Amino acid sequence: MIDDSEFVPCNGRQDLEASTFSAVVDRRLTRRGFVSMVAATAAVSACASLSSARSRPFDFVEISRGLDETIHVPVGYDAHTVIKWGDPLFTDAPAFDPLGQTAAAQVRQFGYNNDFLGTVPVPGDEKNINRAILCVNHEYTSTPLMFPDADQLSAEHTLTEMAAHGGSIVEIEFDGSIWQPVVPSLYNRRITAETAMEITGPAAGHARMATSTNPDGRVVAGTLNNCAGGITPWGSFLMAEENVNGNFMGSLPEGHREAENHERMGVPAGWYQWGQFVDRFDVSKEPNEPNRFGWIVEVDPTDPTSTPKKRTALGRFKHEGSETVIAPDGRLVIYMGDDQQFEYVYKFVTRDPVDQRRADANADLLDHGTLYVARFDEDGTVAWLPLVHGTGPLTPANGFGSQADVVIEARRAADLLGATPMDRPEDVQPSERHGTAYVMLTNNSGREEANAANPRLNNAYGHVVEITEPGGDFAATTSRWDLLVQGGDPAKPELGAQFSNVTSTDGWFSCPDNGAVDPNGRLWVSTDGNQRTGSADGLWAVETEGEGRGTSRAFFRAPIGAEVCGPVFSADGLNLFIAVQHPGDGRGATFSNPTTRWPDFQETMPPRPSVIAIRRRDGGPVGG
Repeated sequence: MIDDSEFVPCNGRQDLEASTFSAVVDRRLTRRGFVSMVAATAAVSACASLSSARSRPFDFVEISRGLDETIHVPVGYDAHTVIKWGDPLFTDAPAFDPLGQTAAAQVRQFGYNNDFLGTVPVPGDEKNINRAILCVNHEYTSTPLMFPDADQLSAEHTLTEMAAHGGSIVEIEFDGSIWQPVVPSLYNRRITAETAMEITGPAAGHARMATSTNPDGRVVAGTLNNCAGGITPWGSFLMAEENVNGNFMGSLPEGHREAENHERMGVPAGWYQWGQFVDRFDVSKEPNEPNRFGWIVEVDPTDPTSTPKKRTALGRFKHEGSETVIAPDGRLVIYMGDDQQFEYVYKFVTRDPVDQRRADANADLLDHGTLYVARFDEDGTVAWLPLVHGTGPLTPANGFGSQADVVIEARRAADLLGATPMDRPEDVQPSERHGTAYVMLTNNSGREEANAANPRLNNAYGHVVEITEPGGDFAATTSRWDLLVQGGDPAKPELGAQFSNVTSTDGWFSCPDNGAVDPNGRLWVSTDGNQRTGSADGLWAVETEGEGRGTSRAFFRAPIGAEVCGPVFSADGLNLFIAVQHPGDGRGATFSNPTTRWPDFQETMPPRPSVIAIRRRDGGPVGG
């Protein structure tokens, strides 16, 4: 065993004292023994080219833990609101009226509960660092916080919520002091639960995708529950559909073909009662409609007239994130988590390489490739198992008549392949510089049996797993994994938290949700659930290299009730954009009695999910 202040570079094995680590991980390390140390040394040598250029160390004054009604940033930084729920995106959009919301107004305004953030350059002005197109996912609607009469269910409520889901695409510009929306702009667009979309890939046209309004199974109305996402190298916007089961109600006829499939996806959860007013959300009326959600949607943010496409080759599950990286052979790799307890980590590798000269040549790149699911073994390896029809158990004998069945029931296919059930895998963030990918595992209070990559029972605080791809080959089918940090208070040994021993009492966190790698190759982690520790959710800077590996420092603190999503940096590293989602939420919180009224702090305004921008006052790179 080595002390937790000593770390092996590059592959990052981190052997910790047995008294503070789970028995499962201890077994893994004991089995590896001397052979593992030799392998680690070899890995360091093999990865020398990737790790020779160390990332710049973080340099900022850490903020304190706490819980109050507003946001906090380090000394020497400024934060301002870029855009808020209800802000107009078009010149004909009405002013936000929280007491008189309508679907017609919301479809012209910025949506609710902003999650993923991504930016692409403005066409023809790519070198201008003071302009960008901001791509935003809207994950869900918090009905009690949105409406003053939320207890009086109506068709207008339903249609307004459907208009608040999906995404917003908005041009933004920096005027020398703040970022703000450009209205009007050729690029501004709302994507909602009713936006016409094309279904592409192996499930397109399959009978299980057909409904009474679309018997050919090739088009669908809208996208829902859009959580973390991604931006492709050619500038398209990937929207990940996550908890789509919550939008459905009703029941299937006994013995229906989709009964087992719907149960595996948790359909119908009935969180929303939209099916009372919109037939397609009642499975008794449209039993196949849930199969048309739970996908990755690709959108061209530079063309507001383009038709979004649901790329079914990437599989159907509760997608959290679709972060991209180019493998050494030029193929695109997309990492994805399935955000539910005991679900899996996936990656998709395109069949063809990315054309880095002509964006239009990549128009249908995501329709062809191989979807893999991860098995994390105790010896520190990751086996990427292909979800390909006819492979292993994925045959007609098990109900998979084609690749369409495999991708529609990706969860069941992964079950049969023996993938590793994880502790709510959310965002998976690749680092091209280091040949790694970081898996945010938020928590799993239901875990009663540990495995090597999920070593804590009743894991309330989550952890981050680091995947190292051999030689930086993100398309590899065998990788290595290690634990980077384990959430919770390290001062309480019974929690099994793990950070470096120089992490301060303010620096540890719980419930990692989203990750970002800045232009200097450094990892940042945002949280959803840190409030269970008595402190607000926020953003932390996490060291991944050398002696500082596993050191976490608090950088941003959200208002009470909010989670922090979508951290993304401008290409020059001088701007950090953050999504603050569901501020004012909490047990019993309502429109008239939220836990905060951030960001307006007006009695006539409810709390409003917002995008904020953070900059250093001296104009230097965020994080130092």
